[in-house]
Amino acid sequence: MARAAPRLVLLGLLVLSLCCDACKKVTFHVPSVLEADTLVGRVNLNECLQSAEHISSSDGSFKVLEDGSVYTTSAVSLSDEKRTFTILLKDLQEHVEKKILIDLETDEKKKTRHARDTVLKRTKRRWGPIPSVMIENSLGPFPLQIQQVQSDTAQNYTIYYSASGPGIDQDPKGLFYIEKETGNIFATRAVDREQYPSFQIICFASTPDGYSPEVPLVHTIRIEDDNDNAPYFTQDVFEFCVPENSKPGVVVGTVTAEDRDEPYTLHTTLKYRIVSQAPSVTPAFSLHGDTGVITVLSPQLDRELVSTYTLLIEVRDMAGQPFGLCTTGTAVIKIEDTNDNAPTFKQLQYETQVEENRVNVDILRISVVDADEFGAPGSTAVYEIIRGNDDHTFEITTDRNTNEGVLCVVKGLDYENAKQRILVIAVNNEAPYMLAPHSQQVVQSTCTVTVNVLDIDEGPVFKPCFFRMDASECDDIGTNIGKYLAEDPETGNSEGICYKIPPGQCNWVNIDEKSGEVRTVRVLDRDLGEVKRGQCNITVLAIDRNGKTGTGTLQVVIQPCDRSYPRILITDYIMCRDRKPICLSAGDGDETSYSMPLVYRMTDRSLGSMWKITRHNEKSVYLSPRGDIPFGTYTIPVSVSDSSGRQGISEIRVNYCDCVTPSDCGVARSAGSVTLGVWAILAMILGSLLLLLILITICGCCGAGVMHRQVTDDCANHNLIISNTEAPGEEVMDHNIIPLQTTDQVGCGIKTGDQQTFEMVKGRGHTLESVRGGGHQTLGSVKEGGGGQAMVDTCRYSYSEWHNFTHPRLGEKVHLCRQDEEQKHSEDYLLSYNYEGKGSLAGSVGCCSDQHEEEALDFLDQLEPKFRTLAETCIKR
Repeated sequence: MARAAPRLVLLGLLVLSLCCDACKKVTFHVPSVLEADTLVGRVNLNECLQSAEHISSSDGSFKVLEDGSVYTTSAVSLSDEKRTFTILLKDLQEHVEKKILIDLETDEKKKTRHARDTVLKRTKRRWGPIPSVMIENSLGPFPLQIQQVQSDTAQNYTIYYSASGPGIDQDPKGLFYIEKETGNIFATRAVDREQYPSFQIICFASTPDGYSPEVPLVHTIRIEDDNDNAPYFTQDVFEFCVPENSKPGVVVGTVTAEDRDEPYTLHTTLKYRIVSQAPSVTPAFSLHGDTGVITVLSPQLDRELVSTYTLLIEVRDMAGQPFGLCTTGTAVIKIEDTNDNAPTFKQLQYETQVEENRVNVDILRISVVDADEFGAPGSTAVYEIIRGNDDHTFEITTDRNTNEGVLCVVKGLDYENAKQRILVIAVNNEAPYMLAPHSQQVVQSTCTVTVNVLDIDEGPVFKPCFFRMDASECDDIGTNIGKYLAEDPETGNSEGICYKIPPGQCNWVNIDEKSGEVRTVRVLDRDLGEVKRGQCNITVLAIDRNGKTGTGTLQVVIQPCDRSYPRILITDYIMCRDRKPICLSAGDGDETSYSMPLVYRMTDRSLGSMWKITRHNEKSVYLSPRGDIPFGTYTIPVSVSDSSGRQGISEIRVNYCDCVTPSDCGVARSAGSVTLGVWAILAMILGSLLLLLILITICGCCGAGVMHRQVTDDCANHNLIISNTEAPGEEVMDHNIIPLQTTDQVGCGIKTGDQQTFEMVKGRGHTLESVRGGGHQTLGSVKEGGGGQAMVDTCRYSYSEWHNFTHPRLGEKVHLCRQDEEQKHSEDYLLSYNYEGKGSLAGSVGCCSDQHEEEALDFLDQLEPKFRTLAETCIKR
């Protein structure tokens, strides 16, 4: 009946099918959906490779154990009813590899095979045991029955089991078995839970002919923990450090222990406690029972009393119950040093001695007592001289090896100045002082050191050791430029000391052997090659009666010699009516400049009310009038002195002229006598005769009736229009025109009482000065006839002479100017003039200017200021 019954399709894992050729192919029939950690089947690996050191799967969804069991690592769905992967076996020592091909087929094919002759029926599963429990280290008796599985449709039972835990790599062979007929599962021996926490037993039920009507049953056997493992500390010795004088509650460290029994049970619930403390004084530390944290308990941890504590600590499981298992460990706590002990001197008074002038010599060692740890910053002494060392003659340092203070002299002492020095020395530590609890503040420790200075015979000493003397290039040979003396330190005077300059130095001075006077032995010159920048350093020796020698340095500086005095170089000036200040600058004849600043003063007090001096810079000043002063020539004496006291006086001649530019007034000339030769006298006689002839001619032609106004207009008109020029300026001066020199000249006229006349030197040329008046007569007065007949004749004569001389030359120059670059005649051209005012009533001057039959000259009565100046040059002022 069992055989006639239809075979159910396997929903779980099917029996693996063995292949004769195991290294080729193995086929497993499995459900279409497999859960994770599901047993797929098992292959016999030994048939393919006896010693497989490395087993791997080509499909990450499956894993292979050493016994050939194949498990899923994740959920697998066989949608295509077939899946293939490879098991790779490697022998690393023999370098052999084998492959096993695994085919997975779903149960759909097998179900189709039996559907044709079988009717499906509902069957009742009778076996589904709950997980079993086995006591760890059970005492038996063995074999010990664990569980029984039964099936209504099958009688033959087989199992396959696997373990989970650290011992999974060592499968416990023969630990469990099942009775084939009854389904009882037995354990053959005791199990260690720490090695195998649990087992999974897969039970197979089959009919005698090998058919499995039931799905394989997975049965779990859990090993119940027994408290068979005592806790243990993670370190053999725990070492901690804590500063002394730490406050209670400060964390020192943590001790840790572990237990291999089942976690989160009483078997692994641990408690800590301090068993003992060494040294056995007042308990200094406390231990937290649950966490193992050690904290400070005593408020007075003194390293100087106890430097190290040793604690014996116990850890017990079962939450510290007396029946729990326990273990002891050791914790060593070192007390770190802090600077809670101030250093103190062993002695309060010290006395030592040193010879004078000794330098860099140790004269004393000072010791201190410090209870702190030697070599630590809290005990390393730092010495300081707090009194008696204002000149920094002494230094004190610390010897690191002995912690002593070493007193040293760094500057030479002078017995004659001080026979004894008293020093006060204080001591501290490198680390700052920390006041211990329940203690009072200590006072800084000090000691007194008396240093006696020993007298020795010393050589002479120059005071100062470096001395400067100034010499001048003007000094004669043998000039005393100063003294350079040395003193005997013992006597404080210069008696019995001889002076000497060693050879090979500057040889243009020497020193007197007895008096120490320095004199020149040759003419000094700053330009000598052996003198650098006008100075020379000389080493001088001083020798006393005992032959002791002292040295000093004498620096001789050559000052430039200036035998001249500062004086004003330019003394003649012209000042126009704009009264622009005159800049006075002084100099001298030497190449070297005089000492600044220069001081200018007017020596004539009467001129001080009319003229003033204003400083410009250190070398020059401005000279200007104080107010409205008359026009004329002024002679102003000015003294110039430099900072060295040299003074010179210069006479400044200023021609204060009613002019716009200095050239209008002429160059100031110094007065002097004129010596006339024979030819000069003859020329004057001829000129006088010619002048007389011209005057007679003018009087006959013009007549007395028309001389009053017409001559003046004619003179002005010809000067302004016919000549087409304003004045013969400097740029058109001819070399044939020679200025007329007079003895007392103002402008171009010669003073003869109250009247002014004009004289011309025939044959030597004319100047514009010959037609300018020296007085203050205006153009209007000339037009009205002021001045008489003589004035009109002079104007007519001046114009005629000037016109006859300049007309040919000006015509030639104008003719040349009217030609272009190709020498062609130009009818008209432009002439550039300076700005003469806002407008001219005469209009522009061109080629057609002379075509007017009448010239309107009424505009000359209202001339612009600048044009009036031009007109005044053609008439007598």
